[in-house]
Amino acid sequence: MVASGVSLGLVGVLLAVTFVSSSPAAPPGVKVPFHDPQVLPKPTLQPQMPGFVQQCQVKDYERVPCGEPGVQAARCNSLNCCFDGQQCYYGKTVTVQCTLDGQFVLVVARDTTLPRISLSSISMLGGNAGPCSPVDSNAVFAVYQFPVTACGTIMMVQAGYVIYENMMFSSYEVGVGPRGVITRDTTYELYFQCRYSVELRLGKSHCAVKGCAEEQVAYNSYYSVADYPVTKILREPVYVEVHIFGRTDPNIVLVLNSCWATASRTPTALASGTFWCPYTDDRYLTKLVPVNETSGLAYPTHYRRFVFKMFTFVDETAKAPLHETEEKLQQKKALLTHQ
Repeated sequence: MVASGVSLGLVGVLLAVTFVSSSPAAPPGVKVPFHDPQVLPKPTLQPQMPGFVQQCQVKDYERVPCGEPGVQAARCNSLNCCFDGQQCYYGKTVTVQCTLDGQFVLVVARDTTLPRISLSSISMLGGNAGPCSPVDSNAVFAVYQFPVTACGTIMMVQAGYVIYENMMFSSYEVGVGPRGVITRDTTYELYFQCRYSVELRLGKSHCAVKGCAEEQVAYNSYYSVADYPVTKILREPVYVEVHIFGRTDPNIVLVLNSCWATASRTPTALASGTFWCPYTDDRYLTKLVPVNETSGLAYPTHYRRFVFKMFTFVDETAKAPLHETEEKLQQKKALLTHQ
Protein backbone atom coordinates (compact mmCIF):
# COMPACT_ATOMS: atom_id res chain seq x y z
CA MET A 1 0.00 0.00 0.00
CA VAL A 2 1.27 3.42 -0.90
CA ALA A 3 -0.02 6.30 1.20
CA SER A 4 0.62 9.95 0.37
CA GLY A 5 -1.81 12.36 1.93
CA VAL A 6 -5.12 10.77 1.09
CA SER A 7 -3.67 8.93 -1.91
CA LEU A 8 -3.67 5.18 -2.14
CA GLY A 9 -1.88 2.87 -4.56
CA LEU A 10 -3.61 -0.13 -6.16
CA VAL A 11 -1.57 -2.22 -8.62
CA GLY A 12 0.13 0.82 -10.10
CA VAL A 13 -3.01 2.94 -10.04
CA LEU A 14 -3.07 5.87 -7.67
CA LEU A 15 -6.12 7.81 -6.57
CA ALA A 16 -5.64 11.32 -5.25
CA VAL A 17 -8.08 13.70 -3.65
CA THR A 18 -7.17 17.26 -4.50
CA PHE A 19 -9.77 19.20 -2.59
CA VAL A 20 -11.71 18.54 0.56
CA SER A 21 -13.64 21.18 2.43
CA SER A 22 -16.51 21.64 4.79
CA SER A 23 -19.40 23.61 3.38
CA PRO A 24 -21.12 25.94 5.87
CA ALA A 25 -24.27 24.25 7.12
CA ALA A 26 -24.63 26.47 10.18
CA PRO A 27 -24.76 30.26 10.55
CA PRO A 28 -21.30 31.81 10.13
CA GLY A 29 -19.55 33.51 13.00
CA VAL A 30 -19.57 30.61 15.46
CA LYS A 31 -16.13 30.95 16.98
CA VAL A 32 -15.67 27.38 18.16
CA PRO A 33 -12.61 25.54 16.81
CA PHE A 34 -13.10 22.15 15.19
CA HIS A 35 -9.37 21.42 15.28
CA ASP A 36 -6.32 22.90 16.91
CA PRO A 37 -4.75 25.21 14.32
CA GLN A 38 -1.06 25.13 13.49
CA VAL A 39 0.69 28.49 13.81
CA LEU A 40 4.07 28.74 12.11
CA PRO A 41 5.81 32.04 12.92
CA LYS A 42 8.39 33.17 10.37
CA PRO A 43 9.21 36.80 11.22
CA THR A 44 11.86 38.55 9.17
CA LEU A 45 13.52 39.72 12.38
CA GLN A 46 13.38 38.67 16.01
CA PRO A 47 11.07 41.09 17.85
CA GLN A 48 10.63 41.00 21.60
CA MET A 49 7.63 38.84 22.58
CA PRO A 50 5.67 39.50 25.80
CA GLY A 51 5.46 36.73 28.41
CA PHE A 52 2.26 34.78 29.05
CA VAL A 53 1.33 36.83 32.13
CA GLN A 54 1.80 40.06 30.19
CA GLN A 55 -0.28 38.64 27.33
CA CYS A 56 -3.32 38.54 29.60
CA GLN A 57 -2.84 42.05 30.99
CA VAL A 58 -5.47 43.69 28.79
CA LYS A 59 -7.49 46.66 30.05
CA ASP A 60 -11.19 45.96 30.51
CA TYR A 61 -12.34 48.47 27.90
CA GLU A 62 -9.90 47.05 25.31
CA ARG A 63 -10.84 43.38 25.72
CA VAL A 64 -12.30 41.32 22.86
CA PRO A 65 -14.52 38.45 24.13
CA CYS A 66 -13.36 34.94 23.18
CA GLY A 67 -15.60 31.90 22.74
CA GLU A 68 -19.31 31.45 23.32
CA PRO A 69 -21.06 33.32 26.19
CA GLY A 70 -20.49 31.75 29.60
CA VAL A 71 -17.42 29.78 28.54
CA GLN A 72 -15.54 28.21 31.45
CA ALA A 73 -11.80 28.28 32.23
CA ALA A 74 -10.88 24.91 30.68
CA ARG A 75 -12.66 25.71 27.44
CA CYS A 76 -11.17 29.20 27.39
CA ASN A 77 -7.66 27.80 27.75
CA SER A 78 -8.28 25.35 24.90
CA LEU A 79 -9.15 28.35 22.72
CA ASN A 80 -5.73 29.87 23.58
CA CYS A 81 -7.44 32.78 25.32
CA CYS A 82 -7.19 34.41 28.76
CA PHE A 83 -9.59 33.83 31.68
CA ASP A 84 -9.83 36.10 34.73
CA GLY A 85 -12.35 34.02 36.66
CA GLN A 86 -15.36 35.62 35.02
CA GLN A 87 -14.54 36.52 31.43
CA CYS A 88 -12.75 34.80 28.53
CA TYR A 89 -10.91 37.25 26.27
CA TYR A 90 -8.11 37.39 23.70
CA GLY A 91 -4.59 38.12 24.93
CA LYS A 92 -1.78 40.27 23.58
CA THR A 93 -0.72 37.87 20.84
CA VAL A 94 -1.89 36.52 17.48
CA THR A 95 -4.66 33.96 18.11
CA VAL A 96 -5.77 31.61 15.33
CA GLN A 97 -8.95 29.52 15.51
CA CYS A 98 -10.65 27.19 13.00
CA THR A 99 -14.45 27.28 13.18
CA LEU A 100 -16.94 24.48 12.71
CA ASP A 101 -18.23 26.01 9.49
CA GLY A 102 -14.78 26.08 7.85
CA GLN A 103 -13.49 29.57 8.57
CA PHE A 104 -10.33 31.13 9.94
CA VAL A 105 -10.67 33.43 12.95
CA LEU A 106 -7.54 35.54 13.35
CA VAL A 107 -7.26 38.02 16.23
CA VAL A 108 -4.15 40.21 16.12
CA ALA A 109 -3.01 42.27 19.09
CA ARG A 110 -0.96 45.39 18.47
CA ASP A 111 1.26 44.45 21.43
CA THR A 112 2.12 41.00 20.07
CA THR A 113 5.68 42.25 19.48
CA LEU A 114 7.91 45.16 20.42
CA PRO A 115 8.04 47.32 18.36
CA ARG A 116 4.28 47.10 18.02
CA ILE A 117 2.50 45.70 14.97
CA SER A 118 0.84 48.30 12.78
CA LEU A 119 -2.76 47.00 12.67
CA SER A 120 -3.64 49.13 9.64
CA SER A 121 -0.91 47.43 7.56
CA ILE A 122 -2.06 43.82 8.10
CA SER A 123 -2.66 41.79 4.94
CA MET A 124 -3.18 38.15 3.95
CA LEU A 125 -1.87 36.28 0.91
CA GLY A 126 -4.96 37.47 -0.98
CA GLY A 127 -4.65 41.09 0.13
CA ASN A 128 -6.67 43.07 2.66
CA ALA A 129 -9.91 43.89 0.82
CA GLY A 130 -13.35 42.29 0.92
CA PRO A 131 -13.46 39.20 3.16
CA CYS A 132 -9.78 39.73 3.98
CA SER A 133 -10.47 42.99 5.82
CA PRO A 134 -11.15 43.16 9.59
CA VAL A 135 -14.66 42.27 10.76
CA ASP A 136 -14.04 44.17 14.00
CA SER A 137 -11.30 46.23 15.62
CA ASN A 138 -10.39 48.68 18.37
CA ALA A 139 -7.25 50.59 19.23
CA VAL A 140 -5.28 47.48 20.20
CA PHE A 141 -6.93 44.53 18.39
CA ALA A 142 -7.94 43.63 14.83
CA VAL A 143 -10.31 40.70 14.25
CA TYR A 144 -10.46 38.77 10.96
CA GLN A 145 -12.84 36.00 9.95
CA PHE A 146 -12.93 34.47 6.46
CA PRO A 147 -13.53 31.06 4.78
CA VAL A 148 -10.55 28.70 4.69
CA THR A 149 -10.76 28.79 0.88
CA ALA A 150 -10.59 32.62 0.65
CA CYS A 151 -7.91 35.33 0.87
CA GLY A 152 -5.28 33.44 -1.12
CA THR A 153 -5.32 30.38 1.15
CA ILE A 154 -3.16 27.52 -0.16
CA MET A 155 -4.61 24.00 0.04
CA MET A 156 -2.41 20.90 0.23
CA VAL A 157 -2.80 17.20 1.05
CA GLN A 158 -0.25 15.76 3.43
CA ALA A 159 -0.02 12.64 5.61
CA GLY A 160 -3.76 12.05 5.90
CA TYR A 161 -4.68 15.72 6.28
CA VAL A 162 -6.14 18.35 4.02
CA ILE A 163 -4.32 21.52 5.06
CA TYR A 164 -5.40 25.11 4.47
CA GLU A 165 -2.51 27.55 4.95
CA ASN A 166 -2.40 31.33 4.78
CA MET A 167 -0.01 34.04 5.88
CA MET A 168 -0.46 37.27 7.77
CA PHE A 169 2.11 39.97 7.24
CA SER A 170 2.39 43.52 8.49
CA SER A 171 4.86 46.29 9.19
CA TYR A 172 5.81 47.73 12.57
CA GLU A 173 4.68 51.05 13.98
CA VAL A 174 7.04 53.94 13.27
CA GLY A 175 8.65 55.21 16.45
CA VAL A 176 9.00 58.95 17.07
CA GLY A 177 11.97 59.84 19.27
CA PRO A 178 13.37 63.10 20.65
CA ARG A 179 15.68 63.39 17.66
CA GLY A 180 13.24 62.42 14.94
CA VAL A 181 11.34 59.53 13.42
CA ILE A 182 12.70 56.00 13.70
CA THR A 183 11.84 53.98 10.59
CA ARG A 184 12.22 50.28 9.88
CA ASP A 185 11.79 48.58 6.51
CA THR A 186 11.20 45.11 7.97
CA THR A 187 7.92 43.20 8.20
CA TYR A 188 6.36 40.66 10.53
CA GLU A 189 5.13 37.41 8.94
CA LEU A 190 3.10 34.59 10.44
CA TYR A 191 2.00 31.41 8.67
CA PHE A 192 -1.10 29.69 10.06
CA GLN A 193 -3.02 26.52 9.19
CA CYS A 194 -6.31 24.69 9.64
CA ARG A 195 -6.20 20.92 9.19
CA TYR A 196 -8.90 18.39 8.35
CA SER A 197 -8.11 14.73 8.94
CA VAL A 198 -9.34 12.54 6.05
CA GLU A 199 -9.08 8.86 5.14
CA LEU A 200 -9.33 7.05 1.79
CA ARG A 201 -10.08 3.33 1.76
CA LEU A 202 -11.35 0.61 -0.61
CA GLY A 203 -14.46 -1.49 -0.03
CA LYS A 204 -13.74 -5.19 0.30
CA SER A 205 -17.07 -7.01 0.82
CA HIS A 206 -18.79 -9.06 -1.90
CA CYS A 207 -22.28 -10.42 -2.39
CA ALA A 208 -22.68 -13.94 -1.03
CA VAL A 209 -26.25 -14.56 -2.17
CA LYS A 210 -28.23 -14.10 -5.38
CA GLY A 211 -30.09 -10.84 -5.86
CA CYS A 212 -27.67 -8.94 -3.63
CA ALA A 213 -26.74 -5.37 -4.65
CA GLU A 214 -22.93 -5.20 -4.71
CA GLU A 215 -22.83 -1.45 -4.03
CA GLN A 216 -24.84 -1.92 -0.84
CA VAL A 217 -22.50 -4.48 0.71
CA ALA A 218 -19.12 -3.43 -0.75
CA TYR A 219 -18.52 -0.94 2.06
CA ASN A 220 -19.31 -3.37 4.89
CA SER A 221 -15.57 -4.06 5.23
CA TYR A 222 -12.37 -2.52 3.87
CA TYR A 223 -8.90 -3.57 2.75
CA SER A 224 -6.26 -3.14 5.44
CA VAL A 225 -2.52 -2.57 5.12
CA ALA A 226 -1.94 -6.32 5.45
CA ASP A 227 -4.07 -6.96 2.34
CA TYR A 228 -1.83 -5.03 -0.06
CA PRO A 229 -0.86 -5.33 -2.83
CA VAL A 230 -4.43 -5.98 -4.02
CA THR A 231 -4.85 -7.56 -7.45
CA LYS A 232 -7.85 -6.65 -9.60
CA ILE A 233 -8.69 -7.92 -13.07
CA LEU A 234 -9.72 -5.57 -15.88
CA ARG A 235 -13.25 -4.14 -15.57
CA GLU A 236 -13.60 -5.44 -12.03
CA PRO A 237 -15.31 -2.76 -9.90
CA VAL A 238 -13.21 -0.88 -7.36
CA TYR A 239 -15.22 0.70 -4.55
CA VAL A 240 -13.64 3.86 -3.12
CA GLU A 241 -14.61 5.77 0.01
CA VAL A 242 -13.23 9.07 1.33
CA HIS A 243 -14.34 10.38 4.70
CA ILE A 244 -13.45 12.98 7.28
CA PHE A 245 -11.72 11.14 10.10
CA GLY A 246 -12.44 11.58 13.79
CA ARG A 247 -15.09 14.31 13.53
CA THR A 248 -18.52 14.26 15.17
CA ASP A 249 -19.91 17.58 13.97
CA PRO A 250 -23.04 17.01 11.81
CA ASN A 251 -22.61 20.42 10.13
CA ILE A 252 -19.47 19.38 8.24
CA VAL A 253 -19.97 18.38 4.59
CA LEU A 254 -17.21 16.66 2.60
CA VAL A 255 -16.75 17.90 -0.97
CA LEU A 256 -14.45 16.19 -3.52
CA ASN A 257 -13.30 18.32 -6.42
CA SER A 258 -10.92 16.15 -8.48
CA CYS A 259 -9.88 12.50 -8.37
CA TRP A 260 -7.53 10.92 -10.89
CA ALA A 261 -5.21 7.97 -11.48
CA THR A 262 -1.52 7.95 -12.37
CA ALA A 263 0.83 5.27 -13.67
CA SER A 264 3.32 5.95 -10.87
CA ARG A 265 3.19 6.34 -7.11
CA THR A 266 3.49 10.12 -7.43
CA PRO A 267 0.03 11.74 -7.26
CA THR A 268 1.21 14.81 -9.20
CA ALA A 269 2.61 12.77 -12.12
CA LEU A 270 -0.11 13.64 -14.62
CA ALA A 271 0.65 12.76 -18.23
CA SER A 272 -1.47 15.57 -19.66
CA GLY A 273 -4.25 18.01 -18.87
CA THR A 274 -6.82 15.59 -20.30
CA PHE A 275 -6.84 13.80 -16.96
CA TRP A 276 -8.82 16.70 -15.53
CA CYS A 277 -11.88 15.88 -17.66
CA PRO A 278 -13.78 12.57 -17.89
CA TYR A 279 -13.37 10.64 -21.12
CA THR A 280 -17.00 10.55 -22.28
CA ASP A 281 -16.37 7.84 -24.90
CA ASP A 282 -15.38 5.40 -22.17
CA ARG A 283 -18.09 2.77 -21.72
CA TYR A 284 -17.06 2.29 -18.08
CA LEU A 285 -17.39 5.74 -16.49
CA THR A 286 -16.84 6.35 -12.79
CA LYS A 287 -20.12 6.37 -10.88
CA LEU A 288 -20.97 8.09 -7.62
CA VAL A 289 -22.51 5.95 -4.90
CA PRO A 290 -25.21 7.83 -2.93
CA VAL A 291 -24.54 8.32 0.78
CA ASN A 292 -27.54 9.42 2.84
CA GLU A 293 -29.51 8.71 6.00
CA THR A 294 -30.28 5.18 4.78
CA SER A 295 -26.56 4.29 4.56
CA GLY A 296 -26.38 3.38 8.25
CA LEU A 297 -23.68 5.98 8.95
CA ALA A 298 -23.74 8.30 11.95
CA TYR A 299 -22.64 11.29 9.84
CA PRO A 300 -23.39 10.59 6.16
CA THR A 301 -22.30 14.09 5.05
CA HIS A 302 -18.77 13.20 6.18
CA TYR A 303 -18.54 10.52 3.47
CA ARG A 304 -18.19 10.36 -0.32
CA ARG A 305 -18.19 7.08 -2.26
CA PHE A 306 -17.65 6.18 -5.90
CA VAL A 307 -16.88 3.12 -8.02
CA PHE A 308 -14.77 2.69 -11.15
CA LYS A 309 -13.91 -0.29 -13.33
CA MET A 310 -10.33 -1.54 -13.13
CA PHE A 311 -8.10 -0.60 -16.06
CA THR A 312 -4.45 -0.49 -17.05
CA PHE A 313 -2.33 2.25 -18.57
CA VAL A 314 -1.20 1.62 -22.17
CA ASP A 315 1.97 2.86 -23.83
CA GLU A 316 0.93 5.19 -26.68
CA THR A 317 3.56 3.84 -29.10
CA ALA A 318 3.65 0.11 -28.34
CA LYS A 319 -0.07 -0.08 -27.44
CA ALA A 320 0.95 -2.44 -24.64
CA PRO A 321 0.37 -2.18 -20.89
CA LEU A 322 3.01 0.02 -19.27
CA HIS A 323 4.25 -2.67 -16.90
CA GLU A 324 4.80 -5.00 -19.88
CA THR A 325 6.69 -2.28 -21.77
CA GLU A 326 8.89 -1.67 -18.73
CA GLU A 327 9.65 -5.38 -18.34
CA LYS A 328 10.76 -5.63 -21.98
CA LEU A 329 12.94 -2.55 -21.56
CA GLN A 330 14.63 -4.09 -18.52
CA GLN A 331 15.22 -7.34 -20.45
CA LYS A 332 16.80 -5.37 -23.30
CA LYS A 333 19.10 -3.53 -20.90
CA ALA A 334 20.13 -6.82 -19.30
CA LEU A 335 20.91 -8.31 -22.72
CA LEU A 336 23.06 -5.33 -23.74
CA THR A 337 24.92 -5.46 -20.43
CA HIS A 338 25.61 -9.18 -20.86
CA GLN A 339 27.01 -8.64 -24.38
